[in-house]
Amino acid sequence: MSKPRIFFYHDGRHPLIYMYEPPMRKEEYESAIDELAGTPIEAVTFCLGEGRVMLHDTKVGEVWGHSVKKWPKITRQRTHMNAKALIEEGNDPLRLVCDRAHEVGILFYPSLIVQWGSDTRRPLSSFEDYQAALKDGTNSYLFDRSSDFRFENKHLEIGARGDLDPSFPGATLLDFKRQESRDERFAIIEEVLTNYPVDGFELQMHANAYFFRPDEVEEGRGILTDWIRRVSDAVKKSGPDRELVVRVPLDMEHCESVGMDLKEWTRQGLVDVLIGHDMDANYRLNQNADFRPLVELAEGTDCRVVAALTSYIHSDRLSQAPVSGIRGAACNYWDQGVDGLQLWHWFSQWPYKAPFYERVREVPHPQVMAPRDKFYFLLTETNTTTPGAPTAFQLPTPLETDEPATVELTITDDLPRWDEAGRVHEVLLRVRVAGVTELARLTFKLNGKKLPDTLLRKINEVYKMSAPRYRAMGAYWYIFKLDRDHWPVKGTNTVEVTFHEDHPDLIVATPYIRDVEMEIKYLMGKNFHRDFVDTDLGVYESMVS
Repeated sequence: MSKPRIFFYHDGRHPLIYMYEPPMRKEEYESAIDELAGTPIEAVTFCLGEGRVMLHDTKVGEVWGHSVKKWPKITRQRTHMNAKALIEEGNDPLRLVCDRAHEVGILFYPSLIVQWGSDTRRPLSSFEDYQAALKDGTNSYLFDRSSDFRFENKHLEIGARGDLDPSFPGATLLDFKRQESRDERFAIIEEVLTNYPVDGFELQMHANAYFFRPDEVEEGRGILTDWIRRVSDAVKKSGPDRELVVRVPLDMEHCESVGMDLKEWTRQGLVDVLIGHDMDANYRLNQNADFRPLVELAEGTDCRVVAALTSYIHSDRLSQAPVSGIRGAACNYWDQGVDGLQLWHWFSQWPYKAPFYERVREVPHPQVMAPRDKFYFLLTETNTTTPGAPTAFQLPTPLETDEPATVELTITDDLPRWDEAGRVHEVLLRVRVAGVTELARLTFKLNGKKLPDTLLRKINEVYKMSAPRYRAMGAYWYIFKLDRDHWPVKGTNTVEVTFHEDHPDLIVATPYIRDVEMEIKYLMGKNFHRDFVDTDLGVYESMVS
């Protein structure tokens, strides 16, 4: 079997079983694969339901909604009805997509969410009952997606003793020190490996990545490795060419702290593919994600390292990354030595249109993307985050008077090379500073070199009547059209901003750097015209180009 480089994660729900009216037809379910046929996607990792309940004809697990009498959500009832109808007519949903993938030349890896919090069984007779349930418990809105096994086995949870710190996030997850917990998870995996013609199996261990009580992690490390070995053995026993794929948090310290001994897993050859997932980004695209520790960990082993590449930006101007933004991230990841990419959460672009397929077409080929437009950016606060709250990212960065503030931005473009070929059209550095007026005096440097005002254009965004997504106000864009003497370098670039003074009668909070972006535009050849624009940038380009 070939070793895939480009994986596509499909959660099996949002662009599929949630969407279609019941009873869902066979070809409608197969569309999950048909929509990816003919692209560079070599393998699909396809989620088995929700983790606690499944959407295939399982005998060892539980089918989504099998014990729910009254439904509080139309989509969840529809999901149950669609899965049930397909199973009863002899079209097991999992077999449909597995067989269809093979028909169109795509490898197929079922994917299990290993950990998910529990809930309390809540029989409903009215919408008022549901509203009351929402006020009680962190996962109350998901109780109709839980399983009888989880309802009836609270003693198997990490926090079952009731003595953990209330801030510990893993209290309602399965305790993998308990044999019953490990057996229940393994039985679902073994059944799929036995009954379906799959090419491997993916364990989603990046989300809710806690497996033991904090005071039992040392003992648990060996237990979890033994469980991974058990799964690995089952995968290889079911087919020698089948692969075990494990998706893990990119934060190696966190992995170690919860008992995930990745070094031992790779050293013993238990895992064929490790997918690094930047959990701090919270579904958003972090172009500066660092996969090098994971790459170094796998050196000298047969384990491949794959980078999870999402497409979601969720800025005030953009929902999905334009193709130039995907290029920036993909090239940064390839440059770190990863063996492949997993297009994670790209199903959020459904229904897929031309921009989706353009993004997919290029990501396997860094040499193709090298002389094409790229859009780099740093993650910052959005309307889904609390302004000023601590984050794992560089932005927002406060600007104290006369004290330089720095952030780092990574790019992979070799500008001298492409300039020699006459291909570089324009290089723009954009910095949005919030909390300043038209009288603000600031100094900007790139890699220690001051940027002259002759390169600067400002855009006033102190107030906006409207915005494409949500209003991020009280700011000025400082946009530098960089000349050759001030171009960024391949690798890490330092952007330095110093705030000196502003309107003397103004009393406001400390100004801060809110956004930092780099856009590099290319020509198709020396002296070519530019008759195209990234159409999905739309308002973005007209606002800040």
